[in-house]
Amino acid sequence: MLTLWGREKLALDAGIECSDVDTGAFSGFALAHNVRSEGEVTEVIAAAHRAGATVTREAQPTFYGGFAGYFSDPDGHLWEIAYNPGFALADDGSLTLPDFGKPSS
Repeated sequence: MLTLWGREKLALDAGIECSDVDTGAFSGFALAHNVRSEGEVTEVIAAAHRAGATVTREAQPTFYGGFAGYFSDPDGHLWEIAYNPGFALADDGSLTLPDFGKPSS
């Protein structure tokens, strides 16, 4: 799935300094890894930190009702680890998107 955010909004969500946006230190994109639970978000971010990543935003509740955090890997790539209860993961790991055309109740 591809999601587009404004550069400044993504930086803010990821806990990146706005000055990093202006200086080019922030590439303007993040790779996202969806997981099945809030606990798994915390576990993945902790494992990344132990492996040398820099946590830019601790795992926390999101505006969309999920749970997510960010880290920058040793090569400088930004990663979001997210649990989104509205985007179910199948047993094989594939993402099932909700029907956005369906009227909400």
